[in-house]
Amino acid sequence: MKILALEKETPGLTPDQFKPFLKAEAARAWELQQAGIIRELYFRPDEHTAVLILECATLDEAQASLDTLPLVREGLITFDLIPLAPYSGFARLFDKKGAFYCE
Repeated sequence: MKILALEKETPGLTPDQFKPFLKAEAARAWELQQAGIIRELYFRPDEHTAVLILECATLDEAQASLDTLPLVREGLITFDLIPLAPYSGFARLFDKKGAFYCE
């Protein structure tokens, strides 16, 4: 299952509180990517928070994987997890026999 993970920083923290963990965070994210759990990883430039696409069997598995990140373990960030399903709207473009039509 594909899962969208949106980072949320714990309110009231300073950038200096993150610094000791950033190299380990990048290393662990790399390990999760190499394991096929993190499929895509981005930063939102407007908030400088991470946006991840995960591939996991369940939301619990995704959360357990994210819990291994140093910034999560230290309570500096959390993630909102959103399960994703394939878009089914393209079926509207075909009649019952599979022929394409557009009105």
